[in-house]
Amino acid sequence: LPRSVWIAQELLSTFNDDIKGITLFPGETAGIFEIRCDNEAIWSREEMKGFPEIKKLKQIIRDRVALEKELGHIDQ
Repeated sequence: LPRSVWIAQELLSTFNDDIKGITLFPGETAGIFEIRCDNEAIWSREEMKGFPEIKKLKQIIRDRVALEKELGHIDQ
């Protein structure tokens, strides 16, 4: 849960004008972690074998919701 909360905070601070919200669903089974955009999975901990690096995740989300957005040092 702490890592999921940290990732949510990072995404909200980076994409505050580009996304409508982030929802965290605590589950009965620990270890489920998915990021969805328009109901399409763009990251699954199970399929990708782990958590994403925040840099890579921000690039993936930017390319889906705000293509023109510059991510500063992340794009270099």
